Amino acid sequence: MAGVLEAIAVPCARLVFPKANPPVSAVNLSQFNGLKVKKSRSPVKFSSRSGYVKRGGLTVVCEAQDTALKAGAVTDKTWKSLVIESDLPVLVEFWAPWCGPCKMIHPIINELAEEYAGRFKFFQLNTDESPSTATEYGIRSIPTVMIFKNGEKKDAVIGAVPKTTLATSIEKFL
Repeated sequence: MAGVLEAIAVPCARLVFPKANPPVSAVNLSQFNGLKVKKSRSPVKFSSRSGYVKRGGLTVVCEAQDTALKAGAVTDKTWKSLVIESDLPVLVEFWAPWCGPCKMIHPIINELAEEYAGRFKFFQLNTDESPSTATEYGIRSIPTVMIFKNGEKKDAVIGAVPKTTLATSIEKFL
């Protein structure tokens, strides 16, 4: 049994249980971070000979990639609602997946997100996927961290800097 549950914990793993299995309340995955049980209405393939059989059931979905980030993702489409219209000050990290220094600063941003939860919002904008916003704010080097308050850019820090530098910038706007 433990071997099966460990196999489920792989990011993006997806298993489907037919209705005959125990009800949702009987399935306890609380000890496995990122695993959620959801009702499934999509077709389930039981074998290559039978084709797809339409049956509802339970789906175990690994959301570990979603829950691992403390700072949420923001895109060109969500920029206005998440950053500009925010009632709290917002720190945005402009980054790209290929950027080495960005990978170094991610854990720092996530630590700060935990420390300042409820007083500050934290987001990460992938400049490869959302170039319009990056261009609008003149991002020429990544990582760049910007702080917004009341919809206005208040501060910017360029490069992979120590946690104390970012904390000092945050404290100015609390």
